[in-house]
Amino acid sequence: MAAARRARAGDPRAGFGRPAAESGPAVPQGLIRAARKSGQLNLSGRSLSEVPQHVWRINLDTPEEAHQNLSFGAADRWWEQTDLTKLILASNKLQCLSEDVKLLPALTVLDVHDNQLTSLPSALGQLENLQKLDVSHNKLKSIPEELMQLSHLKSLLLHHNDLSCLPDGFGHLVNLEELDLSNNHLTDIPTSFALLINLVRLNLACNQLKNLPADISAMKSLRQLDCTKNYLETVPSKLATMASLEQLYLRKNKLRSLPEFPSCKLLKELHAGENQIEILNAENLKHLNSLSVLELRDNKIKSVPDEITLLQKLERLDLANNDISRLPYALGTLPQLKFLALEGNPLRTIRRDLLQKGTQELLKYLRSKMKDDVTSPNEEPPVTAMTLPSESRINMHAITSLKLLEYSEKQAAVIPDEMFNAVRSNPVATVNFSKNQLNEIPPRIVELKDSVCDVNLGFNKISSISLELCMLHKLAHLDIRNNFLTSLPDEMEALTRLQIINLSFNRFKVFPSVLYRIVALETILLSNNQVGSIDPLQLQKMDKLGTLDLQNNDLLQVPPELGNCETLRTLLLEGNPFRTPRAAILAKGTAAVLEYLRSRIPA
Repeated sequence: MAAARRARAGDPRAGFGRPAAESGPAVPQGLIRAARKSGQLNLSGRSLSEVPQHVWRINLDTPEEAHQNLSFGAADRWWEQTDLTKLILASNKLQCLSEDVKLLPALTVLDVHDNQLTSLPSALGQLENLQKLDVSHNKLKSIPEELMQLSHLKSLLLHHNDLSCLPDGFGHLVNLEELDLSNNHLTDIPTSFALLINLVRLNLACNQLKNLPADISAMKSLRQLDCTKNYLETVPSKLATMASLEQLYLRKNKLRSLPEFPSCKLLKELHAGENQIEILNAENLKHLNSLSVLELRDNKIKSVPDEITLLQKLERLDLANNDISRLPYALGTLPQLKFLALEGNPLRTIRRDLLQKGTQELLKYLRSKMKDDVTSPNEEPPVTAMTLPSESRINMHAITSLKLLEYSEKQAAVIPDEMFNAVRSNPVATVNFSKNQLNEIPPRIVELKDSVCDVNLGFNKISSISLELCMLHKLAHLDIRNNFLTSLPDEMEALTRLQIINLSFNRFKVFPSVLYRIVALETILLSNNQVGSIDPLQLQKMDKLGTLDLQNNDLLQVPPELGNCETLRTLLLEGNPFRTPRAAILAKGTAAVLEYLRSRIPA
């Protein structure tokens, strides 16, 4: 009778059975009764503009049937009711949630997605048993700090809201396994994310992030990271240490190169389409042994390195809409490859109608071309009465049609003379002598000076640049990475058309001064050397220089004047022993680093 008196007096603690007093459609008593038995209540899609009070009080008030003179069967014993553990309020018209949510302390699941919420009650922080909270597809502008007290929370879905910042205390949600923050307005991520060591899936897609904090590499359980459609120019090198990472989405950003992932042995999918990637380095690929999907469509990639064949588990390779003119024929030998997309590239060696015949026909064609190619080092060339042994090693088709002179991966100490003899009067544009045992640059390379513009001598044992190389006056691209170089001769100044030079993984202790005088240079790759200093005033004079990679060197300081190099679009400095700029600044990308350096220039 006390409950009835409270109801007549309008006491908010009154039991249900007063649906007329509630705004919006009533909640059927049958649903409430069933919820008391099951501990679950689904009120989705009922056009509710607010949650009826008796829903919050379902575990407190005496039920209506208790006041009626009825005999209860075993199934209807209301006094044995179950605490509500799951409440679904999705797809209604709720604009706010009452602080009375705290009256449901047993809740493990609360789903209020697809409403019109602009804020959340701080009382949510008292639901200490909550494991899943879905507040996606609302209009939330902020998250209450109290939410960070939910130490048992495993799934937090905040996607499709209006969030522009997050509480610093996010790291307190130590049991979180799934976090979806996609489709908000976030410009940065709290560094405390590093404490989310149980997180398995993190979705940051469709925000306004310009950088990722290097600290997220501490998320040792993370298997899926989605950063699609942000403004990322670089990815922190520490990301490469995330040993559990299986899927990485970097599509629709502003990346100019693919990150290296030496420790990501489990990485199965890498999606980096719709960026500004120009160079696909061998170093980026050689550690990705588990990769089954590599998606790089809609970039500016000009060539595919032979190291692509190291990806023996690759099933899908999407290179559509790039600037690729030729492919390594060995691509045809990838044993698992089921899908290969190449449309929208200026391929000179593959007819358009062949591209339309599908992957298997394409791979068969590439394999057939391998037979025409220079025989591999482990295989003796077939010798017939009509074939001289020397000629069988030469791919005349490559020389005449592709303007390519190739003798790579032979472990050869010298390039055979018959390779140069075969050129005769054919104009060769590209030379590839990489992955051999060359101690010096072949002197006869000078014979190609009137036509060659691209030379690859990477992965040899070359310790000095010859004068013959300095006479290749049309040279635009020189790749001489992974050798034993310690200096460059002044005569290289004659290479006035040189645009790209790759000197990574050599033994330079000083920045080669002749590079300052090759004004056409657009890209200098000098990572993994021992360079101790650079001259910013000389670099400023290089008005075409857009990319400077000095990662993993011995720079003890970065001169502030480097900030005045306004043409630089990509400046990579990670892995050096300098103290400033700090890692947090480096992670924000080139523009932020240059701005920081300019701010440090003495007045």
